[in-house]
Amino acid sequence: MEYATNNHPFYKLNTQIQTHMKQFIILAIFSIFTTQLFSQTVDTRRKIEVNGSSEMEVTPDIIYLSISLKEYFKDNNSKKKVEINTIETQLYNAVQAAGIPKENLTINNISGYNYQWEKKKNPDFLVAKQYRLKVTNLNSYNKLMDAIDAKAVQYTNVESYDYSKIEPLKKELKIKALKAAKEKADFLAAALNNRVGEPLEIQEINNESYPQPIYRANMMTAKVSDEAFSPEIDFKQIKLNYQMRVVFELVK
Repeated sequence: MEYATNNHPFYKLNTQIQTHMKQFIILAIFSIFTTQLFSQTVDTRRKIEVNGSSEMEVTPDIIYLSISLKEYFKDNNSKKKVEINTIETQLYNAVQAAGIPKENLTINNISGYNYQWEKKKNPDFLVAKQYRLKVTNLNSYNKLMDAIDAKAVQYTNVESYDYSKIEPLKKELKIKALKAAKEKADFLAAALNNRVGEPLEIQEINNESYPQPIYRANMMTAKVSDEAFSPEIDFKQIKLNYQMRVVFELVK
């Protein structure tokens, strides 16, 4: 019977395997120890956390209006229907006369997508169309409404409004809020004979407010009369308020 000696191939192979296993175990233990060491590292830097804010109110200069037009019988005579095409042409001409770009007027909806079939079925069927109009001031809108037959107007209302220079203004206010936070941190740190170091965290807090317009007559409902309809609207201003939460390092 033969026994493996130090020079036997099987003995050498077994020794190599044991050596590699020991190296692997040592490496694994070292990795676990290092991971735990880093995970237990505590940030010992002294910090100061402050909020800075900046706000501004602006008057809307972009207004989106909804206009609904409907066919009607002239003098209540069923044989004298004013067709939607005639009313629509009147609207487009009024838009042009008011100096409003034609692309600012779009169709929102048509009551009865197959209204031609409805007309054949029921001669008294009245077609209605809804439009969306973008204006930059209400004077042009009032001028437009003066040129449209009031009997064809079902209703008008304000869908929404905006401010044309809103994006540059947002950027400006955020910068001011950030500077306000830095100024606050500076005088608080100085009161403790410290100074502010580098910012460690910055968080933006958005407080935009777009209030709905207030109507003096609730809805801008058209009067069924020959008089022009010019509603009065009170617009609340758009209030922009930005807050910045900043964490600074506090140093001696």
